[in-house]
Amino acid sequence: MTKPRLPAIEYIRGVSMLGVVGIHVGSQYLANPTPNVHLVALFEIATRFAVPIFFFISAFGLIYHLDMNAPFSYRDFLRRRARTVLVPYLVWSVFYILHYTVLYRDTMLLHPTRFLYYLFFGFASYQLYFMVILLWFYLLMPLWIWALRRMTLPAMAGLLVFQIVFDYWSSYLFNPYGLEPKLLRLLMVNRLNYWVLHYVFIFLLGGWLAIHFREFRAFMEKRGKAIAAFFAGTLAAILLQYYWLLAVRGYTPVEAINTAHQLSPAGVLYTMAASLFFFTLFTHPSFPGWLAAVLSFLGRHSYFVYLAHPLAITYLSRWMERRGFIMTGGRALAFYLAVVALTLLAAVLMRRLGERRPLINALTIGVYPREGTGLLPEKWQQRLNLIWEGHK
Repeated sequence: MTKPRLPAIEYIRGVSMLGVVGIHVGSQYLANPTPNVHLVALFEIATRFAVPIFFFISAFGLIYHLDMNAPFSYRDFLRRRARTVLVPYLVWSVFYILHYTVLYRDTMLLHPTRFLYYLFFGFASYQLYFMVILLWFYLLMPLWIWALRRMTLPAMAGLLVFQIVFDYWSSYLFNPYGLEPKLLRLLMVNRLNYWVLHYVFIFLLGGWLAIHFREFRAFMEKRGKAIAAFFAGTLAAILLQYYWLLAVRGYTPVEAINTAHQLSPAGVLYTMAASLFFFTLFTHPSFPGWLAAVLSFLGRHSYFVYLAHPLAITYLSRWMERRGFIMTGGRALAFYLAVVALTLLAAVLMRRLGERRPLINALTIGVYPREGTGLLPEKWQQRLNLIWEGHK
């Protein structure tokens, strides 16, 4: 039985994309030796839900459309996920490696060992590590389904406690730099790029709420104000941690944002609260139709913007450097809007081009033609069909 479409998932995807761009634009703004700490908080702290919430909606979308009582076809699942995530990941990784090889004239990026190293950890571009973690979540999907079939509310609460403790240990206590051999040290230093345990709670929360969506929907209707208060309180908590680090501990803005992040105790709770808040907000919208259209537009093109926005950041920042522009607060906001606008425009143009040449959409964003159409030009498809028929 086909379940009704949930616009909230698409809307959240769009909002999260805006947050991810904000984090990376914030990194550019921090090149200013005296940045406005409040603008840094907007770019780098308030947006900290943006990456983990993608795991939440990914799991929610997968489990929502899955019959938990039916046998799980792991092979079919991996085939579909490879088409929508693995192929775009590999295509964009190769693209970025080639792009930076030409841009910075660094042929070492093409060395086989370096190339595989970048692919394994998602180092071809700074946003791609998310896709590596997501692929690991997909590879372990039978484990998550087994766990979700047995998950209870007390178990979810226990998993939340585990997540806070584990992330605190990994972020603040564990020191891998003295480990031997070198390969083990390399794997541990870069653990944030592939250890699913850093985000296992938010992923399973999305899946668990999808299974119990009827109860979740009733909870959102009844406890909407409490959910909003939870969101506001956790946002205040992570902001308080950031400002406390600046004012009391004497941290620089860079040190503060590298401490008050999504894996801190406040950050874990903030991610959870943001997931519940935005789902509630977008499940029972009270905003005008034009805003729904904007959110839908952002969600539709969020995947391409997420994958391509470092290009806009790179070339806009190089343009500013050549003209001697300092990244002031006002310019940082204009920079952010320009990055979003340019990548959205590119997304629309590429999507339209991909409608004429479906292979483009398949390779870049994992979108395939409807059943009955092909990725190749019709003449080529006919020839392949004839060859196939001849071999049958």
